[in-house]
Amino acid sequence: MNPPKRRSWAEPYKIKMVEPVKMTTREDRQKAIEEAGYNTFLLRSDDVYIDLLTDSGTSAMSDRQWAGMMLGDEAYAGSRNYYHLEASVKKHYGYKYLVPTHQGRAAEHLISKIMIKKGDVVPGNMYFTTTRLHQELAGGTFADVIIDEAHDPEDEYPFKGNVDLNKLEDLIKKHGADRIPYVSIATSVNMAGGQPLSLENLRQVRELTQKHGIPIIHDMTRVAENAYFIKMKEPGYGDTSIADIVREICDLTDGATMSAKKDALVNIGGFLAINDYEVFEEARNLVVVYEGLHTYGGLAGRDMEAMALGIAESVQEDHIRARVGQVQYLGDKLINWDIPVVRPIGSHGVFLNARKILPDIPQDAFPAQTLAAELYLDSGVRSMERGVVSAGRNPETGDHIYPKLELVRLTIPRRVYTQAHMDVVAESVAEVYENRKKIRGLKMVYEPKYLRFFQARFEPL
Repeated sequence: MNPPKRRSWAEPYKIKMVEPVKMTTREDRQKAIEEAGYNTFLLRSDDVYIDLLTDSGTSAMSDRQWAGMMLGDEAYAGSRNYYHLEASVKKHYGYKYLVPTHQGRAAEHLISKIMIKKGDVVPGNMYFTTTRLHQELAGGTFADVIIDEAHDPEDEYPFKGNVDLNKLEDLIKKHGADRIPYVSIATSVNMAGGQPLSLENLRQVRELTQKHGIPIIHDMTRVAENAYFIKMKEPGYGDTSIADIVREICDLTDGATMSAKKDALVNIGGFLAINDYEVFEEARNLVVVYEGLHTYGGLAGRDMEAMALGIAESVQEDHIRARVGQVQYLGDKLINWDIPVVRPIGSHGVFLNARKILPDIPQDAFPAQTLAAELYLDSGVRSMERGVVSAGRNPETGDHIYPKLELVRLTIPRRVYTQAHMDVVAESVAEVYENRKKIRGLKMVYEPKYLRFFQARFEPL
């Protein structure tokens, strides 16, 4: 007997507690999706079998994190858990000052309000929904400076999160450095399909911005996942630890917003970390207005303790290898079945290329929204749209923004599902793909003012 060329892998943890889920019929799901206005965000979680809507706050905490919850110091001021969190951020990320917030978008609100003036331009390596909205509400305009490869779902370039230095330099020349409050750099670029940027590119961005006196603010929500790709794909980093790569990324930036609900493995929490004392002092004042005292920022002490422990767990080699490995497993399965997905497979989810799967549905009939609803109908798998609905409207013209990428995101929570669940998801995608010619688009019948993808409602055409 010849041994297998490739050995199977298993999750680096044991299951200690289970949560039963409800099994539904197609008739059940038809009723549920109609009541939800064909928006997967409006489904009740009780009606969902495998929930791949988001990896934000949906991960499973470890036994050590749960034990840490019992150590919560719920003092209104000066909680010991704040100081543990502060020490963990300094150790693993290196930023000097910390302002806790209830989640990442609160940190985006603070940094936008402090640093952006009306008329400013904020370059970034592809927009993210809440980040861009806070920049716009502060009077700024987002400008995409990501490389062109990021907008092509079939391009196999390994670092599609990279900044196009020519685009950035042209923007600085056009508007002047004084109109650019900071460059917004995301690690593991969400809207591009969880695509990483390279350290070489980040060093080049740092050199350019330093020449013009422009800070870099890091959206570090999935920084450990980005570090994993650097270790795997960037020359010279194969023997470097994830922890050291994470620190090197952070050292090339001036501050960060963090939704700890992703990499840091907690159900709620975030922070603003910054090296500039004046920005920190302003943020420390504003957080009291919007979130809570500067030593809790809208969080319970137990939440900060779980976050401090989760940060340390997020950079463990076995954890991050299995976390990204599960995403790769699902992605490879779909690629082997010739189902159109964003390539290469990213860090936190598999992104279905809805434009290619449903080529006969125009973007104004919302092909990605339609595909997400069809997946739910088929199997009870909940995914989310990342296309024209998420892109929103041009604030000046009121027209839809039509992004090049029209995607459905199968977002995998950390430490929650097994490979068997991934097999079920893959088979559901394959079934919908097989019957794609029967699928018709949607029309929007309710649209909220901001971030419409959360609450918009649709009806079949």
